[in-house]
Amino acid sequence: MASREEIKEASQRINEIRNVAKKYNVGHLISESRKPKYPSQGEYEDELDSSGIRMALEELGPAYVKLGQLLCTRPDLVGNEIAEELTKLRDNTPVTPFEEIREVIETELGQPLDEVYSEFEEEPLGSASIGQVYKATLKETGENVAVKVQKPGSYDIVASDVRIMVYLAEKADRYITKTRTFNLPAIIKEFERSIFKELDYMEEVMNIQKITKNFEGHDYVKYPKVYPKLCTNRLINMELVEGYNVTDLYDNEIEGISGKKIANDIVESYFKQMMIDGFFHADPHPGNMIIDAEEKKLCYLDLGMMGILNETFRSDLAQLILLLLGGNANSLVKQLLYMKIISPEQDTEELRMDIEDLVNRYIGADLDQMDGVLEKLINTMIKHGVTLPREFVMIGRGVGLIEDIGYNLDKDFNIGEALQRFSKKLVVNKFNPVNVAKGSYDYLLDVEHLMKDLPDRINSTLTKVEKGEIKVNLELKGLTELKNQLSASLIISALIIGSSLAILSNSGPKMWDTSAIGLFGFLLSAVLGFYIVIKYVLLDK
Repeated sequence: MASREEIKEASQRINEIRNVAKKYNVGHLISESRKPKYPSQGEYEDELDSSGIRMALEELGPAYVKLGQLLCTRPDLVGNEIAEELTKLRDNTPVTPFEEIREVIETELGQPLDEVYSEFEEEPLGSASIGQVYKATLKETGENVAVKVQKPGSYDIVASDVRIMVYLAEKADRYITKTRTFNLPAIIKEFERSIFKELDYMEEVMNIQKITKNFEGHDYVKYPKVYPKLCTNRLINMELVEGYNVTDLYDNEIEGISGKKIANDIVESYFKQMMIDGFFHADPHPGNMIIDAEEKKLCYLDLGMMGILNETFRSDLAQLILLLLGGNANSLVKQLLYMKIISPEQDTEELRMDIEDLVNRYIGADLDQMDGVLEKLINTMIKHGVTLPREFVMIGRGVGLIEDIGYNLDKDFNIGEALQRFSKKLVVNKFNPVNVAKGSYDYLLDVEHLMKDLPDRINSTLTKVEKGEIKVNLELKGLTELKNQLSASLIISALIIGSSLAILSNSGPKMWDTSAIGLFGFLLSAVLGFYIVIKYVLLDK
C-alpha cells in the first residue's frame, strides 16, 4: 500500500503531466472532458497535434521519451503521421555528475574504482535518458572497455511514471471515446514490459552472449565481448569498439573498407538473425552499428532490446515473403489469415483489392525493383485498421532500415534477392527429413497427451449422456470397413512415429547422411497412405 508521501508525489506528478499536455494542446488525450470547462482556456483541436505529442513527451522526461521511442515503431497503433513525428524525439535529460556515477559503479562492483580500472575517463562517451557510457582500462588485463552505467534513481523514477501511465491510460480508455482507437492500456502494458527489460542491464549481457554464440564461425561480423564478472543489473563492462560510423561511408571512401561489402554484411547478418536464428536486433538503425577500425568488420551495438521469432512463425513468414515477391495476392491473403496477422472480420473486399493493387504493381518486376514492398504491405494493412503483431511490425521496420542503409552504401544494393534467398532456404529446410522427423515426434507427444486425457473425457461424456445432458442418435453401418480403415491408419501412424525416432537417433545404416531405416519407413508410409486414399476415398465415390 502506498504511503501518504508517495500518494502526494503521484498526485503532483499527474498534475504536472496534465499541465504539460495542455501546454502542447494534447490535454484532451488524458482529460475526461472533450471540451475545456471554461471558454477562456480555448478549445482543443479535433485533430491530434503530432508535434505537440512529441514535445510533451520530451518535456516529461526519461520514461516518456522511451514511450515515444516505442510508439514510433508502432504505426499500426498510433498512425503513420504520429509515428514519423516521434522519430524526431530528442533526449534532453541532463548529464549526471561523475561523482554520482562513481558511487553507482563502486556500489555495484563492491570495491573502489581504482582497484578495477587503471584509467577511467570522467567525461562520458555518451549520455541517454537512463544511462551513461564511459571509456576505461581494466587494471588486471590492460584492455580498454566501455562502461555502461545506469543513472542513480532511474529505476524508481521510471517505475513511478509507469504506474501513473497505467492509471491515466485506463482512465482515458474508460472516459474518452477518441483515445479508445489507440488502445492506450495495451500500449502501456507493452511499454511496461520493454522498459523494465531495458532497465535490467543483465538482460543486455545475456543478449550479447547469445547472439555472439549464434554467429560463431561467421567472421564477417562481430559483437562486443562482455565481462560477466564485472556486470550487474545496473552496470556493464564490455569491449570498447572504436571505428567508423556506418554513415561515414555514405559519401566517403575509407581505405580498406568497401561500402558494398559492408552493405552485404549488414543484410546477411540481419537476415540470419531474423530468419535463421529468430533472435534479432530490435532497432538496427545506423547509430547502432559501427565499423571496427582495426578489424574492418561490422559490429552491432546496443543489444538491450531484441526481437524473438519462434520456428513456426519464421517458416510462415518465409512463405509469406515468397508469396509477396511472387505476386500471388489471393494466396498472400490466405497466408495472412493463417498466421492470424489479419482476422476473418478484417478480410474485407477493400483490403483484398488494395493488396491486389500492391502485388500487381510489382508483377514482372525484377527483385532489385521491389524495394519497400514489405513496408508497403504493412502500411496497406494499417490503412485498414489492422493491429499487427509486435514482432511483425519490428520485422517490417527493421527490413526498411536495413534497406535504407544498404542503398546509401551501395547503389546496386538488392534487398529483394536476399529476402527471397533466405526465405527459400527456410522453406526448403522445413521439409528436411530431420525437421520432418522432429515435427512428427512433437506430434507424437501431442497424441500421447491426448490419449492420457481420453479416458477422463470419455467418462465425462458418458456421465452427461446418462444424465440426459447429451442426446446421441447412432446408425451403425459399414463397421467392417471402418475397422479396416482404422487398422490401416494405426499402422501408418506407427510407421511414421518409428521412422521419426529412427532419424532422430541417427544410428544404423545411412543414406544421404540420414538413417536409411527412417527414410524407408517414411517411403512405406507414403505408399500405404496413397493406397488408403485411392481405396477408401476415391474408389468409394
